[in-house]
Amino acid sequence: MGFLDNIKDHFNKSELTIAPNKKLRTLSNEFKEAFGVSLVFYKGKQIADGELTLAGLNAKTTQSVNTTSKDALKVKASMKVGDVERLFEMTYGTTVQIKCPEGKRLIPNDITIGQGARTEY
Repeated sequence: MGFLDNIKDHFNKSELTIAPNKKLRTLSNEFKEAFGVSLVFYKGKQIADGELTLAGLNAKTTQSVNTTSKDALKVKASMKVGDVERLFEMTYGTTVQIKCPEGKRLIPNDITIGQGARTEY
């Protein structure tokens, strides 16, 4: 069944556009609603305060966070977890981790978000 599910992920209507002016908690909630997995933002090595925006996170971290990026980040279920995490790093300069639906375990970087939501690892 996994093969068919992977094909469905490519045609899944769920696509999330990340807007840098939203609170991190809102972005995490929208991510979970769209894909069924948890998105966690980090400030250094600590989990960032969910009330911050990406711009607010910039003021709290030593790493520059690009909140004026002209290209909105678009995420689909067919994308690999590691690729999405790198896109956040490259687009906004922030560290994120994608975790299982319960938010307790990291999803391996080499599987898709859809596979992670179905716990196919």
